[in-house]
Amino acid sequence: KVNMNTAEVIGVEALIRWQHPQRGLVQPLDFLPAIEGRSVSVTLGEWVIKSALLQINQWRSMGINLPISVNISVYQLQQDNFVTRLAALLAAHPEVKPHYLELEILETSELSDINQVIDTMNSCHELGVRFALDDFGTGYSSLTHLRRLPVYLIKIDQSFVRDMLEDADDSAIVEGVVNLAKTFQREVIAEGVETCAHADALIRLGCELAQGYGIARPMPQADIPQWVTSWQTEPTWQA
Repeated sequence: KVNMNTAEVIGVEALIRWQHPQRGLVQPLDFLPAIEGRSVSVTLGEWVIKSALLQINQWRSMGINLPISVNISVYQLQQDNFVTRLAALLAAHPEVKPHYLELEILETSELSDINQVIDTMNSCHELGVRFALDDFGTGYSSLTHLRRLPVYLIKIDQSFVRDMLEDADDSAIVEGVVNLAKTFQREVIAEGVETCAHADALIRLGCELAQGYGIARPMPQADIPQWVTSWQTEPTWQA
């Protein structure tokens, strides 16, 4: 995740894959739906958060300070003991500043009790952990979630970004989300930035933050330090 104007790498997103002994690398859509809404999904979610905290600390010891964003399910977020469990995970890694952990929730998530979710998110903020609203614009509750949920970042869904160069409607949606973010004083990042043309168009619309294959393809955590030191923006991106 980068700022295209300043050439700063502002963070990374953790993407889960299952290295199966017989099937090889299994993509998340092939196994996450099978555990959605079950207790094992909470166990997996906590393992991901723990792994992210360990990775943040490892990079910190190398002089690389990178926030990691982690996708969490609403089922996990709505557990009564979510804040307590998160506090325990953070306490087990006191060398990691909590704001280096970012939690992403899907805009399409069905919230059974939005007031309870808001209270939970505010309690997480008190711990120092921030939230992002992922896949923004793809659900029916975009404006409600934007207005009520205490998120600091809106992620423009890649389906709009990918086609914005050929589809005037998608371009208008992207521009609208950027303007909404500014109105509600939220940061905004575009997913699915695949080419320099996408980046140029986003910058013209006022969106400086981006992630996607045009920035970097998914890579093992061991490859991140070298990539961070070598990555450069295109000259036309910088103000």
